[in-house]
Amino acid sequence: MSQATTLRVLSGLPGEPAPLSESTLIVIDAQNTYTQGVMELEGVAAALDETAALLDRARGAGIPIIHIQHDSGEGSPYDVRAEIGAIVNQVAPRGDEPVIVKNFPNAFVQTDLDSRLRAAAVSASPNLVLAGFMTHMCVNSTARGAFSLGYAPTVVASATATRALPAADGGDPVSASALQAASLAAIADMFGVVVPDIKSIPD
Repeated sequence: MSQATTLRVLSGLPGEPAPLSESTLIVIDAQNTYTQGVMELEGVAAALDETAALLDRARGAGIPIIHIQHDSGEGSPYDVRAEIGAIVNQVAPRGDEPVIVKNFPNAFVQTDLDSRLRAAAVSASPNLVLAGFMTHMCVNSTARGAFSLGYAPTVVASATATRALPAADGGDPVSASALQAASLAAIADMFGVVVPDIKSIPD
């Protein structure tokens, strides 16, 4: 069996993250629903700590920061009108940092995220840094969407988290750690650079 490689390598795409100073930070769905109850994610507290540290670096660097918030309607675990759907205080927006509310896993679908990025001349430096939840769902979908629109996303693994899922074949559940590893590997195969932590992104 040949050694595993990625489509990024075969395609000659960059394997290293762009400098933070040349990027836009997008924090995806860092909402209270993921910290409690049925939607609580494995490792969410550590991921929020890393996201907070990433936000501090981004603010210090003066780069654009955009927060994404998912809304599935009143009474849902993603009800942005209720505390459950609010952004966690630890990583809440500051000042004029915009919040984009979305209704689909891909933050570019039926939102103005793309137009905001292009209006800010980010298209001249299309590097995005992604953090947030859940790794297998909205982080993965947004990274793929960004790549398809010509952006160059970097996902910070330690600033993401997910949860165990039922197996499609009815067998043992897929553990959160297995799903996390597979989701990050799928992104790294083509759609973006995946780094282990914020220390791996140069200033």
